[in-house]
Amino acid sequence: MRSKQLRAREMLRGALEGEELERYVEERVVMTKFDQMLNWARANSMFPLTFGLACCAIEAPIAIVTARHDIARFGAEALRASPRQADMIILSGRVSIKMAPVIRRLYDQMLEPKWALAMGACSSSGGMFSNYAVVQGADKFMPVDLHIPGCPPRPEAVLYGFTKLQRKIRGNPDPGWRQRYNAAGTEEWARGGPASRPGPEAVEAYDAARELSRA
Repeated sequence: MRSKQLRAREMLRGALEGEELERYVEERVVMTKFDQMLNWARANSMFPLTFGLACCAIEAPIAIVTARHDIARFGAEALRASPRQADMIILSGRVSIKMAPVIRRLYDQMLEPKWALAMGACSSSGGMFSNYAVVQGADKFMPVDLHIPGCPPRPEAVLYGFTKLQRKIRGNPDPGWRQRYNAAGTEEWARGGPASRPGPEAVEAYDAARELSRA
């Protein structure tokens, strides 16, 4: 931030000349401002898909369009029945194995750029349905931008998640909890975190589990 202020001061004084001045104008006036305007327009004019899977569909899109909550305040009241006219899908409910390819096809047919919300515990992690018929998390077969916990989450939680998605689209996402609480190094060592130093017993147990899974 300080370096940007100094460059702006140099530009006002006339110290920037030639290619340096052209680069400054291109970064500040042409590209950056246009991208910000474009992302702002995308975040405030989204077209959700009228799609529901199970009981969470009562909360969205049915409850969030009522007068009490009114998602129209955030520019997303124009729900579309066709994926070719929508750019956001809310997975509201459990995702069965048979339904997963159908959802993936709908997602592929949506407009670019597009976003996906996993609403509720079932679409986020399988919820209470820990069995062979339900996908244990929608992010296993399609990209998910935001997870909204709850069973079911309140409409206020859905709107809160939607506003977080808007900030992400505008290029100003909320920091994760590790960054927010300075908790770097608490990642699981098997996933290769920045401070991954497993003990010898953990390494042996991990190798044994892998050998068992291959058998």
